[in-house]
Amino acid sequence: MTTLSTPDQIQVPSYATDPFATSYPETLPFWEAAAQGRFLLKTCNHCKKAHWYPRIVCPLCSSTEVDWKQASGRATLYSFSVMEKADPPFALAYVELEEGPIITSNIVGTDFKTLRIGQALSVDFKQTPEGRFVPIFKPA
Repeated sequence: MTTLSTPDQIQVPSYATDPFATSYPETLPFWEAAAQGRFLLKTCNHCKKAHWYPRIVCPLCSSTEVDWKQASGRATLYSFSVMEKADPPFALAYVELEEGPIITSNIVGTDFKTLRIGQALSVDFKQTPEGRFVPIFKPA
């Protein structure tokens, strides 16, 4: 389980009324797990591969036999770009999850000048202004 980068007093939103979660009900288990600091991936029971973005059909083999599985939370830095002129500066990255998929996220908790392709990362979660918890990554 991952520790959330949020104060204890932050309230977890009700996803039953979240317009994004209700528009894409197949993602509800992901959002609920993220609010608990757990990172889930959809994994195909047919081809045995994890995929991202969560779908009800495997994009790799078209099977409908997909289930949510607990992800390790480990990843490597695949590519990144530092937005130095933003206020505050941030690093947008592609991270390759240990399970295989490559996702877009932010890198936090480091001097951006020390980032290197192939660097080990671990997942954490940040609460957005809308209340959802999203995966972010920091050096492992």
